[in-house]
Amino acid sequence: QVQVTESGGGLVQAGGSLRLSCAASGRTFSSYTMGWFRQTPGKEREFVAGIDGNIGTTRHSDSVKGRFTIWQDNAKNTVYLQMNSLKPEDTAVYYCAVRRGIIKSAMTLYDSWGQGTQVTVSS
Repeated sequence: QVQVTESGGGLVQAGGSLRLSCAASGRTFSSYTMGWFRQTPGKEREFVAGIDGNIGTTRHSDSVKGRFTIWQDNAKNTVYLQMNSLKPEDTAVYYCAVRRGIIKSAMTLYDSWGQGTQVTVSS
């Protein structure tokens, strides 16, 4: 089973940038789909972006398209989420998750989760 650990969160002003990292351990990293989700208090966990490790395809939610980019470094077993032009509404705990198969946006379809990393965007 793949275990994942997020890092890179923090406090940033609106318009700024952050890069989140998700380090994976366990089985062959490139055999899995990795997803980034985010959650704010009282709301469901929301799909942000995903990458299919087998074929390299990516998917970004409409709310982050054009601002966030997901990519992976197979040599480092790490998935990154580059977040640019951050807005206060991007404030959330960001989670990395793993699943077998193609990219899906439903959190229930992911098998393994990290502990999350807080991103706070001030106005």
